[in-house]
Amino acid sequence: MENRMEVSNVSKRFYTDEGELLVLNRLNLELKKGEILGILGPSGSGKSTILNILAHILEPTSGEVTINGQIGYMFQRDHLLEWRTIMDNVLIGLEIQKKLTDEAKERVEELLKTYGLWDFRTRYPNELSGGMRQRAALIRTLATSPDILLLDEPFSALDYQTRLMVSDDIYQIIKKENKEAVLVTHDIAEAISMCDRICVLTSRPATIKSTYAIELSVTREKTPLISRKSPEFSHYFDVLWKELEHNE
Repeated sequence: MENRMEVSNVSKRFYTDEGELLVLNRLNLELKKGEILGILGPSGSGKSTILNILAHILEPTSGEVTINGQIGYMFQRDHLLEWRTIMDNVLIGLEIQKKLTDEAKERVEELLKTYGLWDFRTRYPNELSGGMRQRAALIRTLATSPDILLLDEPFSALDYQTRLMVSDDIYQIIKKENKEAVLVTHDIAEAISMCDRICVLTSRPATIKSTYAIELSVTREKTPLISRKSPEFSHYFDVLWKELEHNE
């Protein structure tokens, strides 16, 4: 299967007043075409650093990163501008990139209609629920037509019930739009329900401790909510829980 992304022997050091801090140590991972890859690790293990390197916000100290396609980054917070309407918010990336053509605007309008936000396009972020705000944030990311989505704990600011519903929404949008994604999280259930494969990080300095292909028996089209009901779900949860527990 063609790889969308390859990370080869990547290390990252930060230099502080206290000295040198090694955060990533010879990290290797790949993102296959058509998959959602989960990166699961304890707090402070360097998960966000990995995404920042993939997004070229940070450069690795050593090693190589090969990416076949354009990157879109979805952060923990939606970062919607409260003084702009939802339509103006989702167009902002195109404005910044000077790509706000009639064709691009039509695509955004279609995304808003497809994913239930068209009737809210003239509203302001504070008039939307947390789940709808996250959907708007994803549409803003999709508006620039990325091939790969980087998701940095995108549901962590939501309450549990909203989190479940929004993860279902985001998963289905990613699959319907034929995107690959890297999901960084410390939530084991979230990773199992959304991802095709999961890489478990060691404690800092982080490297890949183990990788699991997630194979769940579902009677209907897979979604995160349906995945949580599969007979294999608890098995993966127990295994991954023990992996993380031994990292602490």
